[in-house]
Amino acid sequence: MKERFEVPDEKVLKVAKALSSDTRLAIIALLINKSMDVSRIAEALKQTEANISAQVKLLEQAGLIKSHYEPGEHGVRKVCEPAVKNVIFDTTSLKLETHTRK
Repeated sequence: MKERFEVPDEKVLKVAKALSSDTRLAIIALLINKSMDVSRIAEALKQTEANISAQVKLLEQAGLIKSHYEPGEHGVRKVCEPAVKNVIFDTTSLKLETHTRK
């Protein structure tokens, strides 16, 4: 796990969006103490595996968690763990792009 993730300007919105969900924050909180597979995360959060898989994908795309596959009882299982310990947004370098509607 990386100690720091300094979010580059081009990923700020993606990372902010990933952190804007109670479910995704709960997933990160669960993974702080131990790696877990998607089915265990779903069980702990009382949600469907399909929903947790979708949330995990967004967290992976944002660079906040990483996963790998391991053999399971019924095929393979996706095991997740945090990719970073601290997320840093450098707001002094942000550039706002405005988009006008035509």
